[in-house]
Amino acid sequence: MNATDRSLLILVIACLALGLGGCAAFRNEDDAAKGEAAEAKTPPPVTGSLITTSPDDPKLSWGACPDIFPKGCEVTVLSGDPAKGASDVYLRAPAGTNLQKHWHTSAEHVVTVRGKFSVTFEDGRKASLDQGAYTLIPGGMPHSARCEGPEACVFFIGFEKPVDAVATTPMADGK
Repeated sequence: MNATDRSLLILVIACLALGLGGCAAFRNEDDAAKGEAAEAKTPPPVTGSLITTSPDDPKLSWGACPDIFPKGCEVTVLSGDPAKGASDVYLRAPAGTNLQKHWHTSAEHVVTVRGKFSVTFEDGRKASLDQGAYTLIPGGMPHSARCEGPEACVFFIGFEKPVDAVATTPMADGK
């Protein structure tokens, strides 16, 4: 497979993964023959607000994390309603903070924004996540986390469903 074919395959997979099965780049030859590929499409009506922010934005409203997490852990909602459906949040924790073993109904899409943290899963696997790293934690998967290193951690978490954080019994390593 040459580089062009690989690039096209990656683009197709990305469109499918994002639910964009009808990506304009992949219209069939019949559509092109009808001239539809060359037509300008009108975007749908805007249905939300444009959001651009960083964890240092003074307009963000930070509050305490759920009670199962230690004091000093804070969260701010970036979009959505965590009680009703999909939402995006920043979570920040002081260096050395341990987030006890827990699970969520929703999958978590986590990106480390600042600092370094580790996630330990019930089966013993551990992920170390430096700034910019991404991990997907499936819904129902027990895990603990720790803010490693000398600086506070900030991570972005995208939830697909309403947010819960259910504490579980400690893992073998006490986390």
